[in-house]
Amino acid sequence: MILRRVNITGIGPITPAGMGHEAFLRGVFQNKAHAVAKRVGEGSEAREVAAALVTGFRLGAHAVDAVHLNSPRHVQFALAATMLALRHAGLALAEVRRRKPLVVLASPAAERGRIGRMADGSAGAGQTLEALSRWVGDRARSAGTEAEFFTSGLAAVGYAAEQIACGVADLAICGGVEAPFQPRILEEMRSLGLSAGHADEPQLHCRPFDIWRSTGVAGEGGCLFVLEPETSSRPGLVRVAGAGWAAENGCAPWSRFGEAFRLALGNARLRPGDIDCIHAEGTGQKALDQAEANALRTAFGSQLDAMPVSAIQGAVGNALGGAGAIQLGCAALGMKHSLIAPTVNWRQPDPSCSLNLSTTTRQLGSRVALLSSRDPRGAVSCLLITP
Repeated sequence: MILRRVNITGIGPITPAGMGHEAFLRGVFQNKAHAVAKRVGEGSEAREVAAALVTGFRLGAHAVDAVHLNSPRHVQFALAATMLALRHAGLALAEVRRRKPLVVLASPAAERGRIGRMADGSAGAGQTLEALSRWVGDRARSAGTEAEFFTSGLAAVGYAAEQIACGVADLAICGGVEAPFQPRILEEMRSLGLSAGHADEPQLHCRPFDIWRSTGVAGEGGCLFVLEPETSSRPGLVRVAGAGWAAENGCAPWSRFGEAFRLALGNARLRPGDIDCIHAEGTGQKALDQAEANALRTAFGSQLDAMPVSAIQGAVGNALGGAGAIQLGCAALGMKHSLIAPTVNWRQPDPSCSLNLSTTTRQLGSRVALLSSRDPRGAVSCLLITP
């Protein structure tokens, strides 16, 4: 079977660093942490947490039906991000509905009983996926139990790209969004070391790969993408060359990175030596960052020393299901403009995480970029993009 090449033709970011591809491009390439103190909960249970927030968001500014004004914040994010992605691609909503797109989203934590599973224990479509599927057309398809239970926006994009490559779909809307500022979700993030239990100096909480790192910052927002085959009349921003994911099934964190990486390389028909930059997850949690750095070292060996690496959660926080999608939005826009984003708050290099990081934006004419992420339930995703 001949596989088609798959392009990202539209990007719709809703992030603490900016909304829309132009504002996001400006914001995420600054050496700035978009974190503040936020009060969460009510009465005696209320407390302040460090939070990376989407500011100035109004659903009405994105030409979304007024019926959704009372929808949960993560649903509103998904609808607005879709409109931004369609506009970026030059697509009208009416045309999208005629084309019956594939819709694939990472499940937001608010729709799961715990961060790692759905509220009812199933892998069915949640409220956000259902709302978006209905909005872009009743005959839109979605990833459900027969496919994968996605808790990573990176995995959702990889799955959508595979469906287009195989000819199952000609248009996909995919990615992930998150609005985690609920006491239950924040407590789970704290227990996993992904968020601190206080809000002192919130801008400094998340320090990816820094020797003084200890935790992360909860973030909201996400990014949605329009994917089409290369035969589309719309120009591609970047190409999704390959994807792979693997479940840890109780094994050590990042232990299945090698398998996911090999799958992505095989799908792209590339070798490790073809990759010239890495967009790492870098949650800022001490053990997870070291495990990720060790997995990269095992995969690349001495090649890793000269390879530019970026991790953006110090800037925008950890948006859980939306984190990998925001990461991809940054990588794709950076590749289009020959840039790689800074790693905010990386000040004291950790010898156990010997990566080629920088706190400044770097010029980089990348040919192949690797993105890696790990969701809290223990599934590692890899994605390869090319110009």
